[in-house]
Amino acid sequence: MSDQSEAVVLTGSMTGLEGDERDLGSYVGSVVLVVNTASKCGLTPQFEGLQKIYEAHHEDGFEVLGFPANNFMDQEPGTDSEIGEFCQKNYGVSFPMFAKTDVVGDEANPLFTRLTAASEAPEWNFAKYLISRDGSLVAKFPAGTEPEDPELVAAISKELG
Repeated sequence: MSDQSEAVVLTGSMTGLEGDERDLGSYVGSVVLVVNTASKCGLTPQFEGLQKIYEAHHEDGFEVLGFPANNFMDQEPGTDSEIGEFCQKNYGVSFPMFAKTDVVGDEANPLFTRLTAASEAPEWNFAKYLISRDGSLVAKFPAGTEPEDPELVAAISKELG
C-alpha cells in the first residue's frame, strides 16, 4: 500500500442490499473493514472468517462492510436478493452488505474510487481496506489475505486500541 491517506473516504451514501440508503459517514467513529465480495469465487469462503471477526470485535466498534461486485470473471451474477439469501444461508452474514456495485473501472462507485485513489484498486474479489475511526484509509490487504491472517488481525486490534 502507498502512504497512509489523510483523506476521509467514508462520505456520501450508498444503497444497502435491501434497497435502503445508508450514510457512509455514519460509520465514522468505528474501525471499518471494506471488502468487495462475490458469491461464486474461490475466495467466497472468506465470508465465514469475515463474520467471525465481525462478531468478535463489533462490540468494540468494528464494522465489516461488504460490497458485492461482478467485476472479476462474472463471479457475482446474482441479484441483491439472491446475494443476501446466499450470504445469510451459507455463512450467517450479519454485517452490513450493500447493493451490487462496480468496484473498478469507469463505473466504480465513489467509495471505491476514493479507496483506489488513496491506495490501489481491488485486484480481485475480497480485497480488504482497513479504515480508521476518523474515516481515513489505514491499509489495503490483498484479496488472498484471510480474515484470520495475523497481520490483518493485528492491524484491526491496533486501530481498535
